[in-house]
Amino acid sequence: MQKIKSLMARQGLKSPPDSMADLSPVENFKIPSKEELRELREQPIDPQAEQEIIESIEEIYFSNDSFDMVQHELEKLPTELNLLELEEYRDRLKRQQAAVSKKVADLILEKQPSYVKELERVTALQTNLQLAAVICTNARRQLSVSKEGFTEASLGLLANQRKRQLLTGLLKSLRTIKTLQRTDVRLSEMLEEEDYPGAIQLCLECQKAASTFKHYSCISELNSKLQDTLEQIEEQLDVALSKTCKHFDVAHYTKVQLAYTLLGKTQTAMDQLHMHFTQAIHNTVFQVVLGYVELCAGNADTKFQKMQYKDLCTHITPDSYIPCLTDLCKALWEVMLSYHRTMQWHEEHDKQATTPTPDDAVATQSDELGIDRTYVKKKLEHGLTRIWQDVQLKVKAYILGTDMSHFKYDDFIVVLDVISRLMQVGEEFCSSKSEVLQESIKRQSVNYFKNYHRARLEELRMFLENETWELCPVKSNFNISQLHEFKFMDQCRSPPLSPSKQGAFQIQEELSLFQKYLQDGNPFEMHIEQKEEETEDVLASNGYESDELEKSAYQDYDSDSDVPEELKQDYVDEQTGDVPLKSVSRETIRSKKRSDYNLNKTNAPILTNTTLNVSRLVGKYMQMMSILKPIAFDVIHCVSQLFDYYLYAVYTFFGRNDMPVPSPSLPTHGGRESGTARMVGPACLYESSGLGLISSRLRTTLNRIQESLIDMEAGGENTALHASTEDRKEKVPSPHLSQMVVLTNSGTLYGLAQRVVATESLVFLAEQFESLQSHLDTMMPAAKKPFLQQFYSQTVSTASELRKPIYWIVAAKAIDYEQMLLLMSGVKWDIKEIMSQHNMYVDVLLKEFEMFNTQLDDISRHVRIPLPVSNVLWEHCIRLANRTLVEGYANVKKCSNEGRALMQLDFQQFLMKLEKLTDLRPIPDKEFVETYIKAYYLTENDMEQFIKNHREYSMKQLANLVNVCLGSHINKKARQKLLAAIDDIDRPKR
Repeated sequence: MQKIKSLMARQGLKSPPDSMADLSPVENFKIPSKEELRELREQPIDPQAEQEIIESIEEIYFSNDSFDMVQHELEKLPTELNLLELEEYRDRLKRQQAAVSKKVADLILEKQPSYVKELERVTALQTNLQLAAVICTNARRQLSVSKEGFTEASLGLLANQRKRQLLTGLLKSLRTIKTLQRTDVRLSEMLEEEDYPGAIQLCLECQKAASTFKHYSCISELNSKLQDTLEQIEEQLDVALSKTCKHFDVAHYTKVQLAYTLLGKTQTAMDQLHMHFTQAIHNTVFQVVLGYVELCAGNADTKFQKMQYKDLCTHITPDSYIPCLTDLCKALWEVMLSYHRTMQWHEEHDKQATTPTPDDAVATQSDELGIDRTYVKKKLEHGLTRIWQDVQLKVKAYILGTDMSHFKYDDFIVVLDVISRLMQVGEEFCSSKSEVLQESIKRQSVNYFKNYHRARLEELRMFLENETWELCPVKSNFNISQLHEFKFMDQCRSPPLSPSKQGAFQIQEELSLFQKYLQDGNPFEMHIEQKEEETEDVLASNGYESDELEKSAYQDYDSDSDVPEELKQDYVDEQTGDVPLKSVSRETIRSKKRSDYNLNKTNAPILTNTTLNVSRLVGKYMQMMSILKPIAFDVIHCVSQLFDYYLYAVYTFFGRNDMPVPSPSLPTHGGRESGTARMVGPACLYESSGLGLISSRLRTTLNRIQESLIDMEAGGENTALHASTEDRKEKVPSPHLSQMVVLTNSGTLYGLAQRVVATESLVFLAEQFESLQSHLDTMMPAAKKPFLQQFYSQTVSTASELRKPIYWIVAAKAIDYEQMLLLMSGVKWDIKEIMSQHNMYVDVLLKEFEMFNTQLDDISRHVRIPLPVSNVLWEHCIRLANRTLVEGYANVKKCSNEGRALMQLDFQQFLMKLEKLTDLRPIPDKEFVETYIKAYYLTENDMEQFIKNHREYSMKQLANLVNVCLGSHINKKARQKLLAAIDDIDRPKR
């Protein structure tokens, strides 16, 4: 800067402040004088050149008034100054200034008329303002006078009144604040009284009032306090809500719901309620189980409270299992009943809801309430399944926590009853099939039933091996439905009611458990009490004081000392337990015994203690099956095994012809000689004829039982080598006949009384099974019904077929057929004269039949012999006698026509006397003997046809027929031909 100034001084120029003062913004744009304007107009400048000069001016000159153009130009100077350049630049700036000044002058001249007009308006405005100032001055002077005369007196009074009103409002506000400060005491009292809606209403009003006085500093603290109080109320309200989960009270729940409605948290309350129900289920079952575990554990140091519920259930003892289960179900019932009543409350509350009014505000509020009610309804409906699922899981853990395989039957039935009632509750609660409970109880039932059935089979074997097969006296109309084990079946039938009681009975039956016990009682408590009473009634009506007494009651009815007092009466009534009031003498008892089984009780069922035990077991099995239908097939299968084992035992004891009795040798149908059993001869006679004692169906049944149920290797040395342990676990050793039963005494017809009791008790049992078929069929799953049908068609229906092999053994021994053969062998048949007197062997045989008939009469005085049994016995004896006759005739070496006539005479005499001893018609095998005798008269051709058509005769009998006829009317050639035909018939049998 100093260099520029020194340069200007050397050139004789003024300093910028002196010489360029006219370049300041103010001076640069001052209005030119008329002379300057005239000069500027006179200068001949081209407008386009002038415009180019103006456009060449830097834009910064047009920026703002604070622009320092001198400073700007000085800063643009180069470091090396050149005078010529500076002068040239200065001239250019002057030209620019002249162009701008000329432009400004032109614009001023152009706008001058407007300026003059506006100046006149300003002058007029100035005049008006002066007039307004005068008016204001006068008004102020007059207002000052009014203030002195009116305002200070009258308006002062108004100001004081307003001040008084303000102070009154302030006093009221202070009193309200004071009341708000004391509301915590009242809120505490209302909470103690459980007046939750009132407490919330009061708290909300206080909050509203506090918001009105929020401009006071003390209110901020009060607001915070009220908010804390409201939160405390919500906490207590949540606790009150949780109490309804166990004991629902309508008034209490109404208060709680109204309180939540005031809070606007109806949906939140429902969410909390479901959480409380879930927690209530867990806490309830845990506390119940924990109480029993600690009670049974005594002073044990185990910390049960820290255990999981599932682990805790494993510490329940068998003795406390049922009481704990009952209390568990009672407690869970209370929870579900509370939920049920909660739903009822909401349904009734929804019905009482008022219809929306046309008012918009009320309509909006009603819409919100409708949304809440819809949410609550859906939440409650969905909660049903959730609550029941929680209950099932808790009870499942309890059921599976204990091994019930060694429980007593009655205890296990009680468990099934309780669980069945619980599943009924679930069905009514949420229409659930209780799959979780069914699966868990099925697992326990299958496990229990396998062990129970195994033990019962062993017990049945023990009974059978100790059974003396004495008659058990029962009432003439006795059937197994009268046993208390079958009382459960009466519940399936509606008892007859008078018309006056039918309506009330139907109403009572239609009530659900929740309707019956809505206000009072518990279905599980009532159910258990009912079961206990029924058990007491059964024990009383059964007439026994203990199981041991029951088992030994009829072991020996000939000994008065062994007979219980009940059995010294006429009979034991299984249904009512009635006994005569009068005492009976021993002689009367004995006489009654003889008459009971002969005349007065001709229709009384024949059965034994073991039969009753099997019947009771069947009743218990069916009771378990009716309670737990998923294992119905397993139970029915086990029921069939009970019958199978009883049938197999009766056959094994009395139907096998393996009792050695010395006898003369008789040829068997296989051509071998047998000298081991007296009955072998008649047996061979019977079997050789093709008429088997055991039908193919019965034989198949016995083989099936032996393969599937009987452990044939039991007691053997190499048992493990023959069958696996698992397979043998499902089988039972074959029973052995008690040594008390003697089957070799001819005086008792080889144990005929015991055989009759055993066989007919089996037939009676089969008849009772037939009566149960329809009930079993309804319980059996559809896929398994063919098994039941097969059991009845192939096993139950074959029981009566055991009569043939069992009574045949008696028939084979009762008559001395061997003696008859010996007597017949001593008869001379090649006589020449026709005899009028029959042979002695016929009288001997008839005498044997008379003795047999007498023995039957003696036995029937003690044991009733039913007509089918009598017919089978007579049929066997007559059939064996006739076949023995044929065998005796077949042993004849020589025989004449007169001898044939004598044979016919003997047989006719035998038939005539026999028909007087028995009512059996027609006489069995009568044609068998007559046809054989008449065959002696056949020609060669007829004989050959006879041999082909009559396969019922043995090869020996047919060959003897041919040999005896040789010489009379058959030659040797014909004999060889006929023997060859016989051999052809016998060849396929070898």
